[in-house]
Amino acid sequence: MHKTRTYRRISGSRAGVLLTAAAVLTGGVACSSASPEATSAAADSAAPEVFGPAGYRGLTLGMAKDAALAGGKLASAPTSTLDGCVDFSYTGGPAPDPARMKAEADVEAKAKELNKKADEAQANPDAKPGSSAADSAKAAEKDAADAKLYADAAMASADLATKREERDKAFAAAGGASFGKDGLRELAAPSDAKTAEGIGAGSSLNELKTAYDAKGMKAGDNGRFQVPVDGKPDWVYEFTVNGDKVGSVSMVSPKSKCA
Repeated sequence: MHKTRTYRRISGSRAGVLLTAAAVLTGGVACSSASPEATSAAADSAAPEVFGPAGYRGLTLGMAKDAALAGGKLASAPTSTLDGCVDFSYTGGPAPDPARMKAEADVEAKAKELNKKADEAQANPDAKPGSSAADSAKAAEKDAADAKLYADAAMASADLATKREERDKAFAAAGGASFGKDGLRELAAPSDAKTAEGIGAGSSLNELKTAYDAKGMKAGDNGRFQVPVDGKPDWVYEFTVNGDKVGSVSMVSPKSKCA
């Protein structure tokens, strides 16, 4: 006696589920068979940009200001024009502070005026006073006025130095580009950027020394650690250090002039 083989019909909805599952499994197999080269390329595209000799965000060392602004990676308005250097934040960075910029301009103008007068007074001293009491009094009055002028000029210079320090700290902390008469003179890294050696804001002092001591790192006149930028003989990295941590990273052309 033969057994009758029975077939059960699969409903449309269930068949759809099975087909979908098969497609997912097939796709999974296809993905897992991707070439090592494709996987590596995808990983490279997701890697953060290195802050180094090639520049950063399309900004190259020494490039002209107009070309840099045309790239769209910098804000359109400067954050400082102190000393003739023109500083810009990266797009989306700190906006210009009109009050701070006016204070910088006022302090700079005052320092220039007073130092010019002091230089003139020193270069053109009065003739020796006569023997009369009136001449002696006049000479003493002039000496007192000159002494006050020199003191005021020194104070104005100190105020200007303070403004420069404040400007430099704000610029380095936020990141951006500073231009002088010959083009880009300083490129400051944002807080999340790192050099090819993995050094950035927050790196330890030991990590900094391990990465760059063998490359000739030394303390510069401005108190920052400096090391030559590979392949860029006129440029140095500058690292500020707060305690035992790196505070900021920049690439600077020390010979570049602001104006």
